[in-house]
Amino acid sequence: MTVNKNKMKTKDIIAMTLAKMATLMTLAAALVTPATLVAQGGFNIPYSQYGIGSDELCLPVAERMGGAILTRSASNYINPMNPASYAGIEKESFVFDMGLNLQANRLRQGDATSRAADGNIGYLSIGMPLTGWWKIAAGLMPYSTVDYLSTVAGSDGAETEYFGSGGVNRIFAGMAFNIPAGKTTRVQAGFNVNYLTGRIGRAISYTFAGNDTTYHINSRKDKTTTVSNVTFDFGVQAWQKMGQNLTLGIGLSYKPYMDMTASDEALIYTFAADETIVDTIFPSRGQATGFSSRLEQPRTVGVGLSLQVGKRWLVAADATFAAWSGMRYTEDPSHAIFGADAVSYGPTSRYALGVERLGNMDASTYWGRIGWSVGAHTALDVLQITVGGAEHRLDAWGVGAGISLPMRKGRSLLTLSLSYSSMGTPDVVRREALTVGIAVSSCERWFVKRKYN
Repeated sequence: MTVNKNKMKTKDIIAMTLAKMATLMTLAAALVTPATLVAQGGFNIPYSQYGIGSDELCLPVAERMGGAILTRSASNYINPMNPASYAGIEKESFVFDMGLNLQANRLRQGDATSRAADGNIGYLSIGMPLTGWWKIAAGLMPYSTVDYLSTVAGSDGAETEYFGSGGVNRIFAGMAFNIPAGKTTRVQAGFNVNYLTGRIGRAISYTFAGNDTTYHINSRKDKTTTVSNVTFDFGVQAWQKMGQNLTLGIGLSYKPYMDMTASDEALIYTFAADETIVDTIFPSRGQATGFSSRLEQPRTVGVGLSLQVGKRWLVAADATFAAWSGMRYTEDPSHAIFGADAVSYGPTSRYALGVERLGNMDASTYWGRIGWSVGAHTALDVLQITVGGAEHRLDAWGVGAGISLPMRKGRSLLTLSLSYSSMGTPDVVRREALTVGIAVSSCERWFVKRKYN
């Protein structure tokens, strides 16, 4: 009889957990739509015109370590970069994670400089246990952002304008498991199922000065790309005690190669000075406006190592390798609305190193519970772009620092990060970004029955 009662108790906890999780994710999706997540509203991100946009995710717990995050697992925040980390969520607890980003951008091309600043909600995620060894998490965060506007003036009075906006968001649901190991070893494994969704609008306009349309006429190419795909990623984390004060950690992440499609709709037309359409070039009579293009996720492998000294210091390093950077988009060659990109997708690698002074959540003083960290990263062969017949490699690098402040007497955290990143070259365009990240991680006891009212 006792066994049946215990089974019913576990079943009830799982049902209650899933019901609360579904309710919270519905509310989160209603409050923060995918359009809100990717909206920047004032940035010009030139390199977002390639593929399906630039990666604009800011995760403060990662930024403050330079991005060295693959071995990190905690009871009071969500680390979606390695799904194995969800196993660190404590029994009978619920974690709600929300991030905000404030960013200032500077673009430099030769002697020309432009600046812009903006802020937005960065991500939402939740996590909780189903049993003592089985944990789940879900969230909503940006995957890529498209936001660019540039104008090129010709010698004959012609002007070409390039415009793009929109982006793709990632909705993920993951599970992680504690795997039995020795007394001095801890092992966790997990996976994410990701739903990528979003719309990207791009346009090229050709306009001519004056009203003479004998030889020249204004024209425009419009294309909308809709992404709706499911991807997967996997992770493993393990820690081994090395004597009394040292703990060695390893983290592995893996994304398999996936060949997918994106839906495109296009319109090419000529227009008069008052913007009215004169003639439709594409689609021709009887031809559909829509077609499918190719989308490829590269096989990506990440390896992380960490060394913790006692309960106070941690050094972590990550290395990530992929066949190319980001999602590769190839327009259907039978349509070729915009033609081939002047960009090549070569092998890419990213390296990150971080040092953290760990906060002791059980310390008797508040100052002893505060943690701080610094880190740096570099990325090689992010993109190769051809301009004026010359190839330019767009490497990136950055530094970050941050602090974690305990909230109240529980295990909730306020994480603040400050990071600087640089991508590109002044010969083409160099983008420099200063980002302030704010993350609120609420960790509450939800599933404990009170003995007294």
